[in-house]
Amino acid sequence: MNSNQLNLIKRINAIADTGLLYAEGDYDRERYEELKGIGTELMAQVAEKPLEVLKEFLIPSESYPTPKLDIRGFVINEKDEILMAKESVDSKWTIPGGWADIGSTPSEVAIKEIWEETGMKAEVVRLLAVYDKQVHPHPPEPYYLYKIIFHCQITGGQLKPGFDMLGADFFSLDNLPPLSEERILEFQIKQLFQLAKSKTNEVYFD
Repeated sequence: MNSNQLNLIKRINAIADTGLLYAEGDYDRERYEELKGIGTELMAQVAEKPLEVLKEFLIPSESYPTPKLDIRGFVINEKDEILMAKESVDSKWTIPGGWADIGSTPSEVAIKEIWEETGMKAEVVRLLAVYDKQVHPHPPEPYYLYKIIFHCQITGGQLKPGFDMLGADFFSLDNLPPLSEERILEFQIKQLFQLAKSKTNEVYFD
């Protein structure tokens, strides 16, 4: 899939959603609905996915369309090993995390995801990175995403996978498991490791 084409289609759908939100007459609404339909058909062609599958993802917006937010915690133990969880969706590994929850702060989400996915209690040390997923070589998907990554440290708990995870473990930087690249990339893990070990408090963005 051409990522530039996909991002253009996402912009078309966002424009259509915004137009539908603020349309004042039937004429405008019909045109924006037609535009949304064209965008969805184009996405199905580019993604080589059935149109009905994509329609389940592209729910009409009830407010101004904005990127979705993925929040993750980056944990290093005393051996400089990285805490990871094994996804049930693709049987591959990622750092703990998930969608932002309404009513919880970003740091609270990171701590909750670490606990739920790995059984480890943690606290946030600082912000490490804010990634715009479209500018990194993740597999393409219908959503437009920002990823917030916090450096966290373990305060207790017992290592065990969550109910929807297949595993939880620590891995050294030079012995990483197969990665769930929809969620995290190898170069990002290496970058996050360097940022976490740095004493400059640098934050990567974009």
